[in-house]
Formats: sequence, structure tokens, C-alpha cells
Amino acid sequence: QVQLVESGGGSVQSGGSLRLSCAASGSFFIISEMRWYRQAPGKERDLVACIARAGGTLYVDSVKGRFIISRDDAKNTMYLQMNALKPEDTAVYYCNVDYKLNSWSDLRSDSWGQGTQVTVSS
Repeated sequence: QVQLVESGGGSVQSGGSLRLSCAASGSFFIISEMRWYRQAPGKERDLVACIARAGGTLYVDSVKGRFIISRDDAKNTMYLQMNALKPEDTAVYYCNVDYKLNSWSDLRSDSWGQGTQVTVSS
């Protein structure tokens, strides 16, 4: 199984920037799509952005133009550059990935990190 560790969260003022990282480790054959989610207090966990292995990206409308998702497959790491942060971006940010244990196995997406807290004050 893949282990995921998020880092880079913190407290910033509105308009500030943070860069989140998600490092994957463990025994696996390949990681395909990688995703960032966030969960605000009392709300459901929502998709923020995703990136395919080929590099294609998708963003939720509320972060388009402000957040940039990227990945470094040599390091099995995904990033989320967050600019022009707003108080409504405050949440715990989680990463999730699709992976295969072997070349012949099905895709799995059953691993989650512990999350990293992002707090944006006005």
C-alpha cells in the first residue's frame, strides 16, 4: 500500500501564499492520477485539484487562477502552490492517489495522508 505524507501547511494572512507537498512512499508499481482535497470544519471533504501522470490538470472553480498543482514523479511527490489565499481556503488539506501494486493489478485509491492544516486570516 502507498503511504502519503502531507506537509507545508500553516497560518497566513489573506493574500498570502503557501506551498503544500505530498510525498508518497511504500511498495507500488506506479502512481497515476494524484489529487488534493480539503475539508473545512463541519463540511465534507471536497476535491480541489488533480493531475494526471501525463500532466493534465483540473481545478475546482474556486481556486482556478490561484492554485497550481504539479508533480515530480522521480520523487513521488505532488505539490500545490496556493497564491492569493482567502479565508474560505481555510481547511485541512489531504492528498490521495491512484496507484497499482503490480503491473497487472487494478488501480487503488485507498490511501490518505494525515492532512495539513491551512489557516487564512482576514
